[in-house]
Amino acid sequence: MNNKNFNTVYDVFHAFLVGNADYDGIFEMPCIKTSTHIPNRVITFSKAMARNMNDYDQWVVFYEHDKNFERLWNNPKAYVKKLKKFRGVISPDFSLYRNMPLCMQMWNTYRSHALAVWLQNNGVEVIPNVRFNDKRTYRFCFDGIEKNKTVAIGTHGCIKRREDKEYFKAGLSELVKRLSPKTIIVYGAAPDNIFKPYKDSSINIIEFESEISKSRRQVTS
Repeated sequence: MNNKNFNTVYDVFHAFLVGNADYDGIFEMPCIKTSTHIPNRVITFSKAMARNMNDYDQWVVFYEHDKNFERLWNNPKAYVKKLKKFRGVISPDFSLYRNMPLCMQMWNTYRSHALAVWLQNNGVEVIPNVRFNDKRTYRFCFDGIEKNKTVAIGTHGCIKRREDKEYFKAGLSELVKRLSPKTIIVYGAAPDNIFKPYKDSSINIIEFESEISKSRRQVTS
């Protein structure tokens, strides 16, 4: 047996991401320190990583298919230098589907938090993305996120169908109750039939049009 290979330790769980993290909740979600800055513009991770990118006066978001940013989880050190050039990032939006086993939804929530903690420890401004689903996810999806600050959510694909919209409205209500955010950044539509109660309150709602919506608008114009 090759003793050198036998003794090698492989960090298959990426423990280095949370080497000095604090944790919150029964499932010990890593705690994210929310940036005090507010995004002026946003760009998706896949576009931000394009070779011809030279406009860094914006925030990087991950509201796109998981396959487009799974590489960040696989090799975060390869991307941190470029991410630091931007104003900041909204933490990764790994998918939570209702037909996913709950343990996978929990794992994707953990991965988002772990990357956010590591990025901010490497000098990147971070605003936490909150991805919720049915009531089961309320047990962990709000843990590790500071109250009375800024959070971000994505609505694309979450409010088109009636059933999805009801789950989203319930989750948003729970988010506001648990976190009492001063500002909610919305990537995608923020229709009044969902957001008006919060717009009428003291919560600052900042809406950014999704890439898909932009593309459709350009085609029809």
